[in-house]
Amino acid sequence: MSQDNLVGRTVAGYKLLAHVGEGGTATVYRAEHPDRGSAAIKILRPRMAQDPVAVKRFLREAEFGARINHEFIIRTYDYGEAEGVYYLALEWAAGEPLASFLTAAGRLAAPLAARIIEQLGNALAVAHKAGIIHRDLKPANIMYDPETQTARLLDFGIARDAEDNPADRLTRAGFFVGTLQYVAPEALSGELVGEQADVYSLATIAYHLLTGVLPFPGKSPRELFQQLLTQSPVPLNEAVKGLKFSPAIEAAVMTGLERDLGRRWKTVGEFADAFCRAASVDAPAKKSGFLSSIFRRGTE
Repeated sequence: MSQDNLVGRTVAGYKLLAHVGEGGTATVYRAEHPDRGSAAIKILRPRMAQDPVAVKRFLREAEFGARINHEFIIRTYDYGEAEGVYYLALEWAAGEPLASFLTAAGRLAAPLAARIIEQLGNALAVAHKAGIIHRDLKPANIMYDPETQTARLLDFGIARDAEDNPADRLTRAGFFVGTLQYVAPEALSGELVGEQADVYSLATIAYHLLTGVLPFPGKSPRELFQQLLTQSPVPLNEAVKGLKFSPAIEAAVMTGLERDLGRRWKTVGEFADAFCRAASVDAPAKKSGFLSSIFRRGTE
């Protein structure tokens, strides 16, 4: 099937204008709706639409997104089956994936990194309160608008409900879900994970924002897998030669990367608060009112 073969068609009232991306299970289009205006439409691939588990997972992603309303989470408009396809309609967000921005910009100053982490932390706190564990936090699943310095979370494709009955899980026991570079060590066994797994992933993102590298140097999946299970992450102040951060920033990040759940931050709010407070001390000009101003859109 050609990736562009649906361009020009209308699905559930959304006119598909252009192909903008694709993943393993779905193709994404830019679309226009007579009432909502611009939107992003995910269409489940035909071969996946024949798999009941894939369909259930796709619709669950949509349902999870629809349960959460927050300024730092991409809004879900509607979803379902129409015109012979399964679709998910999302708000069209300004900006680009955070991963793309970081490739061009390199590592970020601590105040900007804190702004992003604070926004994501608040978005995740709302998701967790709704009983949703994201499980796949990474820069590719975050939209970032440099003009307003706004980060927004998306892609609940492998999220789970904290109240799920283990017997109803969509992933086989013994197989982990997530992205290896950002996944929490406890997820590698394939067992159900909780909020602290998202804490670990958010701390990994913070580490990456500050240094431009990741906490483990493994080059292959096998090497990285073993390091996650058996080694400690490279301390923040040893990540890049000559690049140093305050003890408070390093402590906040490394506590978020603790393998021992008893020593890791318990909630994303705890981690984001500690990280932002440490960053505000490192940036005296922004110290006054930093934590409240971090939500304001645009630069100062």
